[in-house]
Amino acid sequence: MASAATTGTFGGNPANIAYLLNHELDSRPNLNGTPIVFLLSDDISEQQFLKSLIGREGWEIETFESARGFLARPRPLVPSCLILALSASDLNGLEVQKQIARERAEVPIIVISGHGDVPTTVQAMKAGAVDFLLNPFSHAVLLGAIRESLERSCLALHRERKISDLRNCYASLSRRERQVMTLVVSGLLNKQVGGELGISEITVKAHRRQVMQKMKANSLPDLVRMALDLGSTRKAIHFA
Repeated sequence: MASAATTGTFGGNPANIAYLLNHELDSRPNLNGTPIVFLLSDDISEQQFLKSLIGREGWEIETFESARGFLARPRPLVPSCLILALSASDLNGLEVQKQIARERAEVPIIVISGHGDVPTTVQAMKAGAVDFLLNPFSHAVLLGAIRESLERSCLALHRERKISDLRNCYASLSRRERQVMTLVVSGLLNKQVGGELGISEITVKAHRRQVMQKMKANSLPDLVRMALDLGSTRKAIHFA
């Protein structure tokens, strides 16, 4: 079985903190919720077979006949994956996969097809598929691919929950505390921070203590790591 890890990073282009805080802070992933397997297929018999197979494993299954229908569904807050069934007549299948991968990067994709060759498989994997399964394949192979995908999804949701907690902590900071945090994690000393903001060093120290407490940071390196996880930049927070 072919596998490719999917990762999500800021890639050197951090998001603006103000933008991040516009997201609903109470929309938290539920790692204990029943996993959902999404199925995108226009073959009714295929839908019925897979619904029966997957349902026996205790997972929920939702079927869609178009990418538009799937993408219109609210993002799941439980572990999930997508089975994308490519038919022989579906000439745009890989383009559909690319679109879903762009707009639902957090959902692992398993591509299944009744036809395929090495170039098609490579293209599917490059487009973000976790697995490419060629019919006929055993039930065990498909279920194994689903389990692996749900584990990946769980890890991604765990990170999202962690980021959500950081966003809540950051939202509790005052504007001045955010400014101090930005300058501190950029490497400036307290005296230099005071010079930048036009306040005394004693005041900087007081704000810095508040920042450490509210962010639940145990050390400066810990605070720097949090800022990186939030995708913060000096400009983004300084003017937030």
